[in-house]
Amino acid sequence: MSLAAFDAHAAAQPDGFRQVWRAESLARAEGAVESSGFATLDAELPGGGWPVGAMTEVLHSGPETFAWPLLLPALGRAVAALERPVALIGAPYQPFSPALAAQGVPPEALLWVRCDAPQARLWACEQALRCADVAAVLAWLPQARVGELRRLQLAAAQFDRLLWVFRPAAQAGHASPARLRLLVEVGDTPDQLSVHLLKRRGPPLAAPVSVAAHPPRLAAVLAAARHRRAGRQNSLIDPVLPSAAITVLRLVLPPKETAHALDRPPVAA
Repeated sequence: MSLAAFDAHAAAQPDGFRQVWRAESLARAEGAVESSGFATLDAELPGGGWPVGAMTEVLHSGPETFAWPLLLPALGRAVAALERPVALIGAPYQPFSPALAAQGVPPEALLWVRCDAPQARLWACEQALRCADVAAVLAWLPQARVGELRRLQLAAAQFDRLLWVFRPAAQAGHASPARLRLLVEVGDTPDQLSVHLLKRRGPPLAAPVSVAAHPPRLAAVLAAARHRRAGRQNSLIDPVLPSAAITVLRLVLPPKETAHALDRPPVAA
């Protein structure tokens, strides 16, 4: 049967038949979704946002990749709508509350659970999902096994929670029960994140989605700071020096500052 004939046949069937997903098309969401806040990303996510009641796995090369900005718009809306906190399980750094507050996640809306043992993190994550007073759960679980992740997926579905699990990029080649799976990398510029959709109910995405790494005001401040640093560096280099001397001068310049402020201390809830 051709696609056109299938569509005509589906239109004449009951709602249940029309909800059948064809693998070459982007699926509808099975439940509620929360917009990511990025139109280009929402256009590629089933239902147009993060799945509620399911696990989203975020793979990254390390804390310096800063996948936080990808989640902040949705977290801010969830906290405001539900008036409940966000649980951070095993976050690698102390959250920088002023930057989070600027995106709608105030310090009093953070529950930071500090634990290093893998089993303790899994237990804390499952308890947070079961807690009626938690709006969303973010968990850093680098050593979790497939069966353990499946338990968290089931708990998120049972208690209708937003759940993001952060894992190393090296796990990209392994199986995962997550409904949605992303690989987040630094984009072509410091102000961009490159999002690869590794798993979704829909056709493979040929190219990553580019999203802003910072809100507009913060991006402007960071761009101005980079411009000032570049001006100071240029002033240290004498144009009459030979190229070897210029190379030495560049080597002794201070390293570039981290381009993101969300994971700098202080202060936590």
